[in-house]
Amino acid sequence: MSEDGEWNSLGVGVVRKEVDLTPLEKQFLYAVERGDIPTVQKLLNDNANKLNFNSNCVDALGRTALAISIEYDNIEMLDVLLKGRLDLGDSLLQAINEDNVEATQMILNHEKKLQKQDITGNNSCFTPDITPIILAAQRDNYEITKILLDRGDSISKPHDIRCSCDICVTKTAEDSLNHSMSRINAYRALASPSLIALSSKDPILTAFELSWELRRLSKLENELKIEYEGLAKQCQNFAVDLLDQVRGSKELEVLLNYDKYAPVRDFGDRMALARLKLAIKYKQKKFVSHANCQQLLASIWYEGLLGFRRRHIIFKVLLTIIVSLLFPILSLIYIISPKSQAGQFMRRPFIKFICHSASYMTFLSLLILASQRIKSIISLAKEADDKSTKMIREVRGAPPTSIEWMILAYVAEGLVWAEIKQLWDQGLKSYVHDMWNILDFTTNSLYIATYTLKLVAYLKVEEEKRNNYPSAYADRKSWDAYDPTLISEGLFASANIFSCLKLIYIFTVNPHLGPLQISLGRMVIDILKFLFIALLVCFSYSCGVNQLYWYYAEVKSRECSVCEANKVNITSLLNANINKSVLGVMSLTTKFCHNSLFEIIQTLYFAIYGLVELNKFELKEKHIFTQFVGKLMFGTYLSIMTVVLINMLIAMLSSSFQKISDDADTEWKFARSRLWMSYFEEGGTVPTPFNIIPTPKTFWYLGKWMFDRLCRFSTKAKTNKWHSLKRAVKRMQERDVVYQSVIFDLVKRYVMKRQKKTSEGVTEDNVNELKQDLSSFRYELLDILRSNGMNVPKPSLNSSGNQCR
Repeated sequence: MSEDGEWNSLGVGVVRKEVDLTPLEKQFLYAVERGDIPTVQKLLNDNANKLNFNSNCVDALGRTALAISIEYDNIEMLDVLLKGRLDLGDSLLQAINEDNVEATQMILNHEKKLQKQDITGNNSCFTPDITPIILAAQRDNYEITKILLDRGDSISKPHDIRCSCDICVTKTAEDSLNHSMSRINAYRALASPSLIALSSKDPILTAFELSWELRRLSKLENELKIEYEGLAKQCQNFAVDLLDQVRGSKELEVLLNYDKYAPVRDFGDRMALARLKLAIKYKQKKFVSHANCQQLLASIWYEGLLGFRRRHIIFKVLLTIIVSLLFPILSLIYIISPKSQAGQFMRRPFIKFICHSASYMTFLSLLILASQRIKSIISLAKEADDKSTKMIREVRGAPPTSIEWMILAYVAEGLVWAEIKQLWDQGLKSYVHDMWNILDFTTNSLYIATYTLKLVAYLKVEEEKRNNYPSAYADRKSWDAYDPTLISEGLFASANIFSCLKLIYIFTVNPHLGPLQISLGRMVIDILKFLFIALLVCFSYSCGVNQLYWYYAEVKSRECSVCEANKVNITSLLNANINKSVLGVMSLTTKFCHNSLFEIIQTLYFAIYGLVELNKFELKEKHIFTQFVGKLMFGTYLSIMTVVLINMLIAMLSSSFQKISDDADTEWKFARSRLWMSYFEEGGTVPTPFNIIPTPKTFWYLGKWMFDRLCRFSTKAKTNKWHSLKRAVKRMQERDVVYQSVIFDLVKRYVMKRQKKTSEGVTEDNVNELKQDLSSFRYELLDILRSNGMNVPKPSLNSSGNQCR
């Protein structure tokens, strides 16, 4: 020990020492901890005004007498202390934190204006932004939350994270950490199932919106990403738990079809499923893939085909083939008579899906015929053996064949029109969010660009023919590199790839191929992430190689120019039986002719697949060090790419596949539900290319719209419109009442199930409560015996201040 009485840095001792308690204060806190109510009452009554006794004293753990009684769940002791007029401090928050409903109620009754006081401070266990209602919601205590909501407590939603108002700017400037923590504390409370169930008229909608908001915050505030994602998952699980409480198809239909602002569905109309569409929009995958939702969707999907799912596989395949072959006839029947039996059969979602799929397979068949350079279907067998017919297609600006005209009709009149209608119905924002729509838009754009370039090439060649230019009759090998015909063929080939990939979307309905399609989509995202790092490494090494070999590249570029000029003489040299060693030297001069950074990037990229040899980096000059550095660069590049990055990609793909396989059923059902819902809509019944033909129904709707516009100013029309509006409002009010009744039942069942689950088993709190009751009973019994004249020793304090028996 040093001279000033303090321990040195190598010793031990109390650095931050609390205020010493007097013997009475120690006895008081010990009596509270043991549940000795008579001793506590006597100490409070006899020593209330003594200077050496502070009833608000704290022990070594910083607990007041109120906090100790709350911790040990001693309600009788808490009642005595409250009557002793102790400072409440943050005792209300401590009672809420201990999930002590009775203690919370007692403190609220004792001080009704508690919320107006400063219940926290620097020595408090809770931050200043933690209010009783926030803490109760965070603890997810249904009873305490209800008590606080009944007395008028509420939680204000935090400002948006990008808010730039004066309040947010000031708080961020003063203490950004405190501002961020206060936001997440508020969201922890708002995401509480108890709070949502008690304070929201539409808890399912609130859970959807809050989950979407929390996922957005997890992307914007990466420091708290895990916390926000956990809260978003909590909201999703709450919506699923409410869905679990549905009993019967009637409640399920009311729940999934509710839309506050949509008109009421008439009897016989197909379900709108507004709430389910909202769940898909907010990506509530567990809610959508729930068994209740899937059963309702399946019943709508196979509408009109009773028992189809229980049929033999042969019957299913035969029905699918027959409908696929008859889809042109069914389409024409629906166009002529949509209300007929065959027309109504065409409107069934499953039949509509088969017809659209058959139409798309027909389109792919035309693409295959076009890729085989076949002019028409009639001359298919003839052209299979006629090579001269295919050679005709090599002329510039050739007019489209009959198959290409059919493809153009499919694209321009059918697929593009279908995408325009879908864009009009969904809106731009919803349309862009679906990646399959982006793929369709890209594919259609490529086809339109292909035929536009074909038209440009045709007009250009015709003009050259009129002017007697020889380029109009040139062979393909003499065409310009950017000839419109060549570009159109490249675009057409790319469009064919995208069109075939669209089959993956159709395979989503299959329970075996669907999960694989989801896995493929996730892996494509991982591959794109990997390519960013790989291209960065490739570009870095390309810059180094370009800097190292710039001189030798220029020299060999000049040699290559000489070789290019002498290409004409190569044939004559071969005919003259020139020495093979001369040809070897000429080919060696073109071995490493990298004229630009882009060519070096290409070389290093294809080196990953083993297509570039090491002698590509050898020099004719005797610059050993430069050659060594170049080979070292190439070797380290291959090591990083093939050993490190490729293995990292394999690990990423394995991890993604494992995650998807764990939730394969949920992911697939969600993707399948999106596909099913697209065929539940009323429009788009007729597949491509028959959808361009106007139906009588179209003229009926157009005439009805014009009639309503022309007659809307008449008195009778206004009266009918007013009565229709009143009936619609009344029906919407009745629907709201039914929906609120269903929600009330679901919340009630959810709370009952939850209370039953929490009441099962013996917890540590139950054991502590039992021990405290036994200790209180012991001291009450001793006090009764002492008051009856029996010789019972009183508890005393030893020299260390602890009470002894």
